[in-house]
Amino acid sequence: MTEILLLLAGLVGGALNSLAGGGSFIVFPALLFSGVPPVLANASNTYAALPGYVSGAAGYWKSVAGYKDRLVIYGLVSAVFGYLGAELLLVVSDEQFSLVVPWLMGFAVALFVFGNRINMALRARSGEKRGMKALGAVLLMALLAAVCVYGGFFNAGLGILLLAFLAMAGMTDIHAMNGLKLYISSIVAVVAVARFALNGSIDWYHGSIALVGVTIGGYAAARLARFIPTHWIRIGVIVYGIGMTGYFFWGAYFA
Repeated sequence: MTEILLLLAGLVGGALNSLAGGGSFIVFPALLFSGVPPVLANASNTYAALPGYVSGAAGYWKSVAGYKDRLVIYGLVSAVFGYLGAELLLVVSDEQFSLVVPWLMGFAVALFVFGNRINMALRARSGEKRGMKALGAVLLMALLAAVCVYGGFFNAGLGILLLAFLAMAGMTDIHAMNGLKLYISSIVAVVAVARFALNGSIDWYHGSIALVGVTIGGYAAARLARFIPTHWIRIGVIVYGIGMTGYFFWGAYFA
């Protein structure tokens, strides 16, 4: 039953990532319910998400081509600070992480709910002031560093934060933004997974079952996307995410 649960969670999570986002809201709790300790479950969730990031970045590569001048600096910042986020996770005990999880889940759900509005507002503002000139390159890189630390520590909501960063950097082409988002996410996930693996902090068995489900679910949903009402899926993800956040708060502070 555990294997079936993880495979189904991976299928649903991968499909959600392709259609509306929020796949980690499904896969991470499923790993916990399967008996994987909190820190290992979080690391294994990043491992399960990695193939989707890489394949997605490859799919958007033509859109990213016009921004090749940013790839090196974004890649370096992503690698260094994604690693620091992973390192931070490894010094946190399961008990401490269990207390932090409800807040991280709540933050990720809030990003999922309001992310589109935030990104639209930031894109409008960046159109007026052209991001880099208004905020300064140093401030923007500091923001990217903070986002990558978050991504190395806790994967859920990373894509929305990266879209907000890219909007503040003056970008308006959503396809290029999605490509760079996935490029950065891939690098953060690669260095984080490598660090987790060296520390023995990935449950390869359970994580690989979820990974297979995520990969299949993401591909199938991408092929069927035009037939699926993503608006109602998004509402369902929000309701589910709020419910899971409440569940984790109850378990961490009241049970």
